[in-house]
Amino acid sequence: MKKGAIVLEGHIQGLSNTRSLGELGIPVYVIDKNYCLAQFSKYCKKYFRSPSFQSEEFITFLISIAKKYQLKGWMLIASNDHIVENLSINYDKLAPYFKMLVPHKDNIYNIINKKKLMELAEKSGTNTPATCYLNNIENARKFRFPLLIKGNLGLSFYKIIHNKAIQVNNIEELEIVVNKVSDVTNDFMIQELIPYDRNNKVVSFTCFAEKGEIKIYWMGQKIREHPIKYGTATSSQSIIIPEVLESAKPLIASLNYTGVCEIEFIYDCRDNVYKLIEINPRTWLWVGLAKACGIDYAKIMYNYLMHIPQKYTQEYKLEVKWINWFTDIIYGFIAIIKKHISIKEYFSSLKGKKINAIWTWNDILPGVIFPFMLLYIIIKRR
Repeated sequence: MKKGAIVLEGHIQGLSNTRSLGELGIPVYVIDKNYCLAQFSKYCKKYFRSPSFQSEEFITFLISIAKKYQLKGWMLIASNDHIVENLSINYDKLAPYFKMLVPHKDNIYNIINKKKLMELAEKSGTNTPATCYLNNIENARKFRFPLLIKGNLGLSFYKIIHNKAIQVNNIEELEIVVNKVSDVTNDFMIQELIPYDRNNKVVSFTCFAEKGEIKIYWMGQKIREHPIKYGTATSSQSIIIPEVLESAKPLIASLNYTGVCEIEFIYDCRDNVYKLIEINPRTWLWVGLAKACGIDYAKIMYNYLMHIPQKYTQEYKLEVKWINWFTDIIYGFIAIIKKHISIKEYFSSLKGKKINAIWTWNDILPGVIFPFMLLYIIIKRR
């Protein structure tokens, strides 16, 4: 039997990876701590509910599944930072059972901890926003306002504060917000907010690298997101910016990175350079767009781990769009009401070649389930 893959967390990107591998005839199992979209895909052969992704029980659970279903040599493909961190820390326990591409446990915190990442980026020559921390907060007085307060560990910060980032516009606001945030966590940074408008969106540089050498890459840019700033993409498109590639190369090399990652940059018009925001050491929400453009990261990882020869192309399709219609219509409407965009601009952004984030006629059930799942999540959060 062909070695299969286990998708860990089956939301939109997990669904995309499930489809990518399943279309190749690769057996796919899905594991999530909640009900998820990927479990309803026709390519999902088995679905399991798991303990918390951050727990030791999660690792024990994976090993028990491997033993029970004889999954030795299958690939693990993670969909969020907590999973990547746990796999990295417990790599030695999992390696006898699974193949996986995660940063070494000595390197993982150079990536997911933004403080260490910014320090490493500066040493490697990758541009970063002006940054300080609670122990040298006086430096913030020299920064150009507005500023952002965000977590060194983004997902953990979000779960505590319920925001990815908090904007402050002057010293007085900074002192008030820092006092409030520091009551619940000290693990945050203060950064200059790079001028951010509808014409200056976050650029995602993605690649597959081996020992710090980029083998293949793809770039995309958010068109809309929720919330309207510092949010998750509701629509995006493929682009190419040579400067971003050159900014990413030394950082990937300094990390000696092997695997797939997404590096976020944004252009600072004040200094005329692209600056680093963060790295996600895994696939990302709209990884399906890269596949639609000719770069199938799930396939690339599988072939690499299974020692299947493959060629790395240096070209991909440009100006292809990815749209999550369920969220993009809602947040597009909100953006119009708040006058961030006009009705004409919204409909103009829908022109051209595009793919649906969830719906496909070849695998319809996840698309049917999603609106009900979205409603359930909204009600549960209230």
